[in-house]
Parts: sequence; C-alpha cells; structure tokens
Amino acid sequence: MGEFRDLNDDYPGAGTFRLGDGPELCDQLTDLVIAGTKTATCGALRDYPEGDPGRPVVGRRDIATDWNGTPRVVIETTEVTERRFGDVPEEFALAEGEGRFAEWRDGHIRFFERNGGWSEDMWLLCERFRVVEVL
Repeated sequence: MGEFRDLNDDYPGAGTFRLGDGPELCDQLTDLVIAGTKTATCGALRDYPEGDPGRPVVGRRDIATDWNGTPRVVIETTEVTERRFGDVPEEFALAEGEGRFAEWRDGHIRFFERNGGWSEDMWLLCERFRVVEVL
C-alpha cells in the first residue's frame, strides 16, 4: 500500500473545493480539468463575499476534490475577474470546456437557477487556472 502524503506540506495554504453541485457534475468537471480541457470556471459573486477564504486568489494553489472529498487535482489561479453573466465573452466560456457557447449559457443558467437564482445581469466571479499536479 502506498505511503500517505500530506498535501498541506506540499501546498501550504491551499484550500479544497468541489466543482459543480452534485456528484455526477463534479466528476465530469473535474475530469475536464485533469484532461486540460477546462482551464476556467465561474461562480455567482454572491457566493464569494470579500474576505471569504474560499474566494480565488491569483497565485494561490488549491485542491479540487471529488464529491466525497478525495483530492484529485491541484490548480493554481492565474486570473480572477468580476463580470455580469451577459458580459461573459465567448472565449472565456469556451475555456470552461463545457461545449459551445450556447451550451455553456444553457448549462450555467440551469446551474444558477438551482443555486440561488439567475439573471442576465447577475455578477460572476470568473477564474482562470492551470493544472499543477494530478493526484
């Protein structure tokens, strides 16, 4: 059996997070990150108040887990911007790796409707990242 590795030693200050809002979506999105297809993500700004330790920070490394909390991949945030949903450029949406621009819009509208509401002028926290290590 392999030796236990404490990721906090390798990545001090790293937080953990899950993508999506359920096990199946979490697995799909995390697999896209690991494959290098997904290099961006966004969330409702309302979910990331100033000072929240879960808010992405440029240069910080964080650990994406599966739905059960098992570490899967370490990412490093390379850019954080705030913009309204209706102002998300196609290029950013495509970097999320979830299909064509129309598919991105439809999927995110459904996601935000399930998780607190959606509107064309809602503010998003948009993050770009790079994969540091697949675990």
